[in-house]
Amino acid sequence: MIKRKLGRNTSHRMLMLRNLVRSLFTYGKIKTTYFKAKELSALADGYAALAKKGGENPSLSLKRKMFAFFDEDLTKKILVDMSPKFMDRNGGFTRVTKLGPRRGDASEMALVELIF
Repeated sequence: MIKRKLGRNTSHRMLMLRNLVRSLFTYGKIKTTYFKAKELSALADGYAALAKKGGENPSLSLKRKMFAFFDEDLTKKILVDMSPKFMDRNGGFTRVTKLGPRRGDASEMALVELIF
C-alpha cells in the first residue's frame, strides 16, 4: 500500500514506482531519494514474496500477475534465477541504506539493494 504521495499525482507516482522496481530487479541495487526508497522497498518486497511463493513451478495466475507488472524477460529472470535465492528468507528481501544529502538540493539519498 502506497503511503506517501511524493509530490506527484497518482498515475505519475505509480509509473515512477513501477520503473524503480523494474530497475531494482534488473540491476540488483539502485540509488534514489530516501522516501522513494521506502516506498520502493515495500513494493519490491511484495513482488519478491510473490516470486518466492511460486517456487520452482509457478502457477499460471502467478505468472500473469508478474507479467502485468514486468516484461517477459524480467519475469523469467525473477521466477527462474531469483526465486530460488529468495527461498531461504522469510521476508526482508530489500535493504535501504542512507547515503547522506544530495549535493544539489540536500535531499536525503539512499541505496536500495536486493538481499539474497
